[in-house]
Amino acid sequence: MAFLRDKESYRYSTSLFLRGLALVYFIAFASLIPQIAGLIGSNGILPASGYLTAVGMQFGSERYVVLPTVFWFNSSDAFLRVVCWVGAGLAAVFFMGIAPLPILVLLWILYLSIANVGQDFLLFQWDALLLEAGFAAILLVPHAWRRIGPEQPPLAARYVFQFLIFRLMLESGLVKLLSGDKTWRDLTALNFHYETQPLPTPLAWYAHHLPAAFHKASVIGMFAVELLVPFLFWMPRRFRIIGAWITIAFQIAIAATGNYTFFNLLTIVLCIPLLDDRHLRRLIPWLKPGLEKPSARHPVVTVFAVLLISVGIFQLIETVSASNISLPGIAWLDNLAETWNVVNRYGLFAVMTTSRPEIIVEGSNDGEHWREYEFRFKAGDPYRAPRWVAPYQPRLDWQMWFAALSYRNAPWFQQFAVHLLEGSPDVLRLLRSNPFPDQPPTLIRANVYDYHFTDSETRRSTGGWWTRQYLGEYLPPVSLKQ
Repeated sequence: MAFLRDKESYRYSTSLFLRGLALVYFIAFASLIPQIAGLIGSNGILPASGYLTAVGMQFGSERYVVLPTVFWFNSSDAFLRVVCWVGAGLAAVFFMGIAPLPILVLLWILYLSIANVGQDFLLFQWDALLLEAGFAAILLVPHAWRRIGPEQPPLAARYVFQFLIFRLMLESGLVKLLSGDKTWRDLTALNFHYETQPLPTPLAWYAHHLPAAFHKASVIGMFAVELLVPFLFWMPRRFRIIGAWITIAFQIAIAATGNYTFFNLLTIVLCIPLLDDRHLRRLIPWLKPGLEKPSARHPVVTVFAVLLISVGIFQLIETVSASNISLPGIAWLDNLAETWNVVNRYGLFAVMTTSRPEIIVEGSNDGEHWREYEFRFKAGDPYRAPRWVAPYQPRLDWQMWFAALSYRNAPWFQQFAVHLLEGSPDVLRLLRSNPFPDQPPTLIRANVYDYHFTDSETRRSTGGWWTRQYLGEYLPPVSLKQ
């Protein structure tokens, strides 16, 4: 492989990548600080303490292996918040290059701990990707207490990251083809995507109204970037760099029309190891060549790299074959890797959503007059513009999008309704407004509406961004007395 024969320096490249990873870790932890109590606190929608109790009763002494998390020792609201604050603080310290190895290990342990008790609210692909990238990054950092990037990174570690970005992009394209979804096959997926994606940006309204021919051309370009460009990562230096920049530009384009939290930023950061120091010096002239110091950790890194790559190859083959492969040893490693989130499967929007049902939650005290709960970022008021929110992730708003697609009560939704009836402050802080500031309502209901972007004429005349039409009942009126 051209990458393996590469004799270029990657000191600055590695340093830039690690600081980019530190930034993503900081965003991930910091964005959970205002949400963690309402999502999984003791008075939250899906309490972590109750989940841990259930897992402990089912698995007994094996619970620590089945669900690795520091919250086995303390799952109080205060400790949940402390972990988020400590994680954000450690990410900031790591960004400054202090004690990179122990801090990176701690960051991975803390985020894994949160992800494993987050239940429905931390099951997103970017959470898994951050954990996989964070674990693999441990192979890159030196042992010194304050040295990020002073030595040439181990070749095997760079190879792990080359394969990670290759799998991420290739699997993203493969799942669309292998799903058999008609809209991807006939190139009409983007006719729907900008309007039906979870949290569109204001630019999505304009993108949605572009000509159909442009949307078809964009789908062809998307398949080229996800299915062909990843193979440039394996080619000689110039092609590899071109592939990296195409992928970076692709992620910026996605981020312009959709709020995908820190996913696009993390993917861009994962492209950095494909760029060598000679290329970076062309972009940043004040970077100077330095003496290379060989790493004494190459043998250890190589063993871990081989294991991670072997599992990744196994998963990629399963994705292509669309069936389970009988390789007991690798299958066991695959299960272990998934438990610890060190190698994961990827692929968003395998099946394109062609409509946008939205759940509107309302409360009442008499069953006749209903007031609407407004969420912070998801579509609600038709006259409220889509908002820019990434890289922050409003996790309740995201799950409301998934719940609407099922058109039946999501397992957590009834608990959400109960907390609204109780007037839980932690849960109410997840919302944009509370229509019952004095005391909670006696009834809660939820209806489903079909949302569409307005056309240009309607937008000019009314100022509305959305039109909506009633579809049906999602949750009938419920009260605490039932």
